[in-house]
Amino acid sequence: MINKINELTQEFRTVFSGRSNTADAIIPPLLYALVYSLAGLLPAALAALGLAAILTALRIVRKESWSYAFGGLVMTLVAVGLAWYTQNAASYFLPDLLISGAILAAALLSIWAGKPLAAWSSHLTRSWPIAWYWLPNVRPAYMEVTWMWAGFIAVRLAVEYLLYVQGNVGVLGWATVLLGWPVTIVVLVISYLYGTWRLSTLGGPSVEEYRSQQPAPWKGQRKGF
Repeated sequence: MINKINELTQEFRTVFSGRSNTADAIIPPLLYALVYSLAGLLPAALAALGLAAILTALRIVRKESWSYAFGGLVMTLVAVGLAWYTQNAASYFLPDLLISGAILAAALLSIWAGKPLAAWSSHLTRSWPIAWYWLPNVRPAYMEVTWMWAGFIAVRLAVEYLLYVQGNVGVLGWATVLLGWPVTIVVLVISYLYGTWRLSTLGGPSVEEYRSQQPAPWKGQRKGF
């Protein structure tokens, strides 16, 4: 059990290396929803934009990875611009809805094409040979995990869209945050545990066995997904 926890910890360090943008993603929408409920649209927009700018500046001063905070600043600027242009506070969350919709479409399209999104994500993170993912005794694991991702994104999109239509800014702010990083981390943990188990049942070669062209029977991929 301890070994599995250590393995998961190491995997998250690999996947999220340099991406410590949790605060940049969580705090601005919560502040926006809170200030809007207390003071209205303009103060909420200024508060969210100001906080995003401060977070970006702090990263630069501390010589941390600022690219994700800067991306958050740009997204906040777009969100604030939409809310102000439409004079609808809920429009602040429209970019998040559009991004979720685009990711869902990409996941479904990748499944249809037989090139699952989970495989592409793993390839970009780990630089494993892309041909390994398409082996008939490897691909099903990534297809099934991509279906899992698509289901999660579909549920999140449906919940956020209903709240957006209702214009419930306060609840929408909390839903965006809670269905963001916290639930995403749970989904990724389940994906990793299921994916590594599924690879072991498929009986395919590990990445190293594939690279060295070892003949069957294989030990299989024991760590990493």
